[in-house]
Amino acid sequence: MHSAPCLDRIGRSESTEPLAPGSFEAEPHMIEPRTDLLIVGGGPAGTQAATTAASKGGKVTLIEKQVVGGAAHLLDCIPSKTMAASALRHSSVRNAEKLGLPTASTKVDIGVLSGRIRAITDDINRSWLELLGSQSVEIVYGHGRFVSDREVLVATDSGERRLGFERAMISTGSSPRVPEWAPVDGERVLTTRDCYDLTEVPEHLVVIGSGVTGVEFTHIFESLGSKVSLVVSRRQILPHRDAEVAAVLEEDFQERDVRLVIGARAEKIDVEAAGVSVFCDDGRVIRGSHALLAVGSVPLTDDLGLEAAGVDSDRGYIPVDEYQRTSQPHIYAAGDVTGQMPLSSVASMQGRKIAQHALGQPVTPLDYSKVPEAIFTEPEIASVGLVDVDAAALGRKVRTMKVPFAANARSVLQHFTRGFVKLTSDPATGVVLGGTIVGHRASELIGILTLAVQADVTVGTLVETLMVHPSMTESITDAAE
Repeated sequence: MHSAPCLDRIGRSESTEPLAPGSFEAEPHMIEPRTDLLIVGGGPAGTQAATTAASKGGKVTLIEKQVVGGAAHLLDCIPSKTMAASALRHSSVRNAEKLGLPTASTKVDIGVLSGRIRAITDDINRSWLELLGSQSVEIVYGHGRFVSDREVLVATDSGERRLGFERAMISTGSSPRVPEWAPVDGERVLTTRDCYDLTEVPEHLVVIGSGVTGVEFTHIFESLGSKVSLVVSRRQILPHRDAEVAAVLEEDFQERDVRLVIGARAEKIDVEAAGVSVFCDDGRVIRGSHALLAVGSVPLTDDLGLEAAGVDSDRGYIPVDEYQRTSQPHIYAAGDVTGQMPLSSVASMQGRKIAQHALGQPVTPLDYSKVPEAIFTEPEIASVGLVDVDAAALGRKVRTMKVPFAANARSVLQHFTRGFVKLTSDPATGVVLGGTIVGHRASELIGILTLAVQADVTVGTLVETLMVHPSMTESITDAAE
């Protein structure tokens, strides 16, 4: 096994600069013995597939270009949730007087926060390396490229290796999308991955993009002390969500003095001595100290040799069937490269199921209609299954029940009364079809509804389920009733 490069800061390693795409030698290489499962990309899908296959006796090789655990996961997802945790604590301190706890104003130590992020991601990376090493998974650091439907050529620091495989999996992840008009420099104009090594909290951050990532970073930086302007290209934030959900978060943002620039699409950024100017298509100009791009991601599938492997792609994404098989049945794909739900939890489950299928074990395809999602703002937003707005779009009759957290004793005690629980059920059978929770720790509460949806639990069963009092879970049984 090759030695692992250690992270010395977020997104960096002690190894040499990234290998240039296509920098392979022309002469033939000796093909090494075939591995049972060769994995290109060591993110949540790749690491889970590797450990699952190895635990079942498979010979596994994992090719990773940057960091085991995944760049999108360890350099974006985990750091942003770490920042969200600190932001929540800081916001709570600012509002402590409402609970009878007068405090002096506090200032965020961004250096300590950045150090905590690095420590957490290093620990996760180290844990994965220890687990994979204990299972004899071979880790090859470098850029892997298919040269046929049975071989991958890997450019490493010490040379090139030609690896044969029985089955392979592609899980190379994604990176933040950067429009041509955005002069990203990592100092004034940022992507999300530039936010974790900042030396100071931006004085005035202009967030471009009001989807999940945009609203999460709006919450984070406002809570840490930044003035924030959010550019919203549609008529509401979270344009693909229930209008009731968006309204709750918009109300919270307005109370925090977040400026919502509704119905404007950013099309140009000028970097100036004192900050940035963001120009919108309707003529409005928003000036701030920094600009943050939160406009989606792009799959990392360039220079993977997909054509040589006979693997079809569509605008960079790799189409798969219900078992995650590509156009080559013995080559699978998982995670962000598939264009399916871009969630670490989904990628991990896909990896587990791929490993089982690749080793010939029976597998039940993942039911994406029952996957829970969460947005880590305050209040948090979480949903699972069929929600009322989707049911209406499908023309399906459902019963909807809603209870505000303002009627929940625990919410009132904690001063977290904003939000609600909304359940959707089948009017004929009473089976819980889905639900939305907007409120404090909604990402934890949604687990009850996820289990209910997965197990076809009825609202009657929920009503008869005794919850702790006082607790926020009581709102779930109240909504069922």
